[in-house]
Amino acid sequence: MPALVRYQTELLLRSHRWLPPLLLYGAFLAVGLRPGEPVLDSLGWGATAVLPVAAWLVRVCVTNEPDAARDCAAAAAGAWRAHLAAVLTALLASLVLALAGSAVIAAISDPRSADRQVGVPLGAAAGAGLAAALTCALLGTAVGALCNRPLLRSTARSVPATILAAFVVLFPAVSPARAAVTGLVTGSLDGTVTVPVLPLAAAAALAAGATTLACALSARR
Repeated sequence: MPALVRYQTELLLRSHRWLPPLLLYGAFLAVGLRPGEPVLDSLGWGATAVLPVAAWLVRVCVTNEPDAARDCAAAAAGAWRAHLAAVLTALLASLVLALAGSAVIAAISDPRSADRQVGVPLGAAAGAGLAAALTCALLGTAVGALCNRPLLRSTARSVPATILAAFVVLFPAVSPARAAVTGLVTGSLDGTVTVPVLPLAAAAALAAGATTLACALSARR
């Protein structure tokens, strides 16, 4: 599996198809963030931006290979392993963006509450923001796994489905991403830092389930 992940990582880097998701993430941060804003609010926005980017990266990785190359990898290592490596590569790329984005946001933001009256411990805030970003990355990975091959093979279906689902999953009250982001924004009101442990665990379970389903179907199709 590590060799397959390295192969998928090299394929991703050489294809330059990572550039549009990276630009989207940068655009989200540029539009929604300003230096000196309360740190927890800013981290909440940065975490939200990770979700659609993660879903897009999954689509990039699972469609990056020509059919012939994908067939060769599937024949050599197994179709489900080849597909799992592509999804894991997308998740790892999302985590790199989440880590880098959270670090930048923590560095430029004001470590105080929304009313500027209560100090917020920057280290704890950065950790909570990173956990929220990881939650969104995992949920975005689940969306990407369910909305692309092998479940949806047609570009005309998979692209709109990925875009729509990536934004829809942010709004339901039961969404782990919404719970994680809401915890940051609510904590900003009084300067309270809460690590979204339960949303992170729920997102991890959803990502694992979605990826397992996609890998199982890839072996059959």
